Amino acid sequence: MTIWFITGASRGFGLEIARQALAQGDRVVATARDPRAVDAALPGNSGRLLTLPLDVTDTGRAAEAVATAVDRFGGIDVLVNNAGRGLLGAVEETSDAEARAIFDINVFGLLAVTRAVLPVMRRRGSGRIINLSSVGGFVSWAGSGLYCATKFAVEALTESLRIEAAPFGVQVTAVEPGPFRTDFLDPSSLHRTAAVIDAYAASSGALRTWADDTNHGQAGDPVKGAAAVLLLAATAEPPTRLPLGSATVTDIEDKLARVAREVDAWREVARSTDYPAGDSAGERSGPTGELPCAV
Repeated sequence: MTIWFITGASRGFGLEIARQALAQGDRVVATARDPRAVDAALPGNSGRLLTLPLDVTDTGRAAEAVATAVDRFGGIDVLVNNAGRGLLGAVEETSDAEARAIFDINVFGLLAVTRAVLPVMRRRGSGRIINLSSVGGFVSWAGSGLYCATKFAVEALTESLRIEAAPFGVQVTAVEPGPFRTDFLDPSSLHRTAAVIDAYAASSGALRTWADDTNHGQAGDPVKGAAAVLLLAATAEPPTRLPLGSATVTDIEDKLARVAREVDAWREVARSTDYPAGDSAGERSGPTGELPCAV
């Protein structure tokens, strides 16, 4: 029986992961700003479901929630860092307050919960951490720069933590959903910058139009996406990244091909910046050669 700790569990992926975990007989700690929404959506599971109030930006409350979960169920096997939200707007349109607010939730909130859970997993010598990233953690578009910046940060944290936590039996994966038919494009999840600059109408403005036209018509099925997360949690050797959705696979493959072409085109310039061969200082390995940075 697996013990799950899920943030942002009142709707979308978080709620569906909780639902499916309970259906297979697991125990679930479902946290949300308003846990009553979880109770209403998942009735009849009082013995195996613990709902807790949690604003992930409240570091102290995150530690309290983890301690309560451990007291109730004895540990945490799988942490799903799902809480987060979007921000739509050009980089120039985004204020400092708007940028800091989305980083507080998507990055610092994830860090607060992860730091609270890791000691529990290290003591047990096992655990899974699943960070809900996005295709926007690998590819960025006009109008989503700050949101994608938070998810790029989640990807980097996942890669480093995967290396750091492996000796303790803790496995870490970033899940990268594309457009899924959740409430993500609703105003309650997808915030928009207060400033709108007409000069960006064809770029960030086009993304605003896409969000309006696509809301609740996305190609991704959240039930199937959640099932993929449960499969991931049960896999002996999970990947560093799990892309979800056909569009995500296409976007990642397209970017990898573009990056490969650019590296090839600028290869000689890149290599020309090294010290000459035979230079004693230049022959020392940099961080990539000294540390197990390959993932």
